Amino acid sequence: MPRYTLTIDGERHEVDADADMPLLYALRGDLALKGPKFGCGLAQCGACTVIVDGAAVRSCVLPLSAVAQTAQIRTLDGLHGAHPVQAAFIDQEAAQCGYCTNGWVMTLVAALERNPTLSDDELRNTLSGLKCRCGTHMAILRAARQAATAMAREV
Repeated sequence: MPRYTLTIDGERHEVDADADMPLLYALRGDLALKGPKFGCGLAQCGACTVIVDGAAVRSCVLPLSAVAQTAQIRTLDGLHGAHPVQAAFIDQEAAQCGYCTNGWVMTLVAALERNPTLSDDELRNTLSGLKCRCGTHMAILRAARQAATAMAREV
């Protein structure tokens, strides 16, 4: 079985796995990270979202071999302290059961780090592929606006 080197949250890790194993399986199974979750396994819900080289991606369908060696992978577990997106989710009480929160937070972190001045329509478009069964979408949108405002002030 091949050995892959992954850089996750700034630390290098070695994983023995098949080339086509989804990144999510290495993150949860081999490295015991708790942020990304297995939801649908089809890249439709977003619970497994991580940031790879600055872009939000669905780790449940991303082969481990595609990100080994050079990619910089960020997970919810690596957002130390109170990232403005996390703080906004807390302030707006945007998580109910919390299962999907990883996807919303990591998608927003990637988008707002690229452009903290996104309009409300751009924020909605950015978040459009994510799912929340609890129905906290309006609180999530308020949190997205709060985080965008806070991050725009930092620029």
